Amino acid sequence: VEAVHLIADGKAPRIPQPKEGATYEGIQKKENAEISWDQPAAALHNWIRGHDKVPGAWTTIDGQVVTFYGSSLLDASVPAGQELAIKGASRPGLVTKNGLVVFGNDGKMLLVRNLQFEDGKMIPASKYFSADETTALELTEEEKKMAEDIR
Repeated sequence: VEAVHLIADGKAPRIPQPKEGATYEGIQKKENAEISWDQPAAALHNWIRGHDKVPGAWTTIDGQVVTFYGSSLLDASVPAGQELAIKGASRPGLVTKNGLVVFGNDGKMLLVRNLQFEDGKMIPASKYFSADETTALELTEEEKKMAEDIR
């Protein structure tokens, strides 16, 4: 009650908040979100999920910064997949039909569902090795005629 009366009378003490520690900006910088691979799978999962969507937990794959999104812990046998070397990881990841399987230093696994490249392109992690493939669009005669009419 006394504090309320001091505020109402304009006599409450004013203590300025220190600038240090007054913002969360420092932890939301991309350079602070790099994945440290020397951790158990649960810690890696928490790091990746904790940085979804901003700024995004990232690592280097094939000399390129790749950001991981959508992590979940896996409690199963090691799935079949194509190996993917990840800088700093104790063992390569596996690109599987469900996503990218990565390993903690405890040998346990987690699954990453989406990857984003430096150019902003996001793909399902399961499509990592097919990301560069492009298919040519082939039009039927009717579609060719329609395209010409539109031109």
